Amino acid sequence: MLRRIFARTIEVRAHCDLPCGVYDPAQARIEAESVKAICQKVADKPDDIDFKIRAAIIKEQRSELVKHHLWVLWTDYFKPPHFEKYPQLHTLVNEATKLAGAGGTKASWEVSTADELLAKIDEIAKIFWETKQA
Repeated sequence: MLRRIFARTIEVRAHCDLPCGVYDPAQARIEAESVKAICQKVADKPDDIDFKIRAAIIKEQRSELVKHHLWVLWTDYFKPPHFEKYPQLHTLVNEATKLAGAGGTKASWEVSTADELLAKIDEIAKIFWETKQA
């Protein structure tokens, strides 16, 4: 037992929790595309309240998944060197998650709001793929 207490320790570091291949902004984009499609379908059936209620539930779930996937990238994939090289990244993720939240696609039926969200996700994806090249 004393031997284990006084044994030399080795510091081990890993680039990320799992292989980097598990992270991809495409997951957020797929959910945001679903939100946009729901908004478009509701616009085609403005008088069908039952349809709109079902669509609202799904839109809420998909918007929450967008936020989840963006937060996973922000908290698990992006590291301090990424934030140093791309100082706009914190603001970009914040703006995108807000667009997927109560002030964005959760509250709005506007296709343009979903388009804004998709544009933010595309900006994040561009940075993501640049970091993968490094």
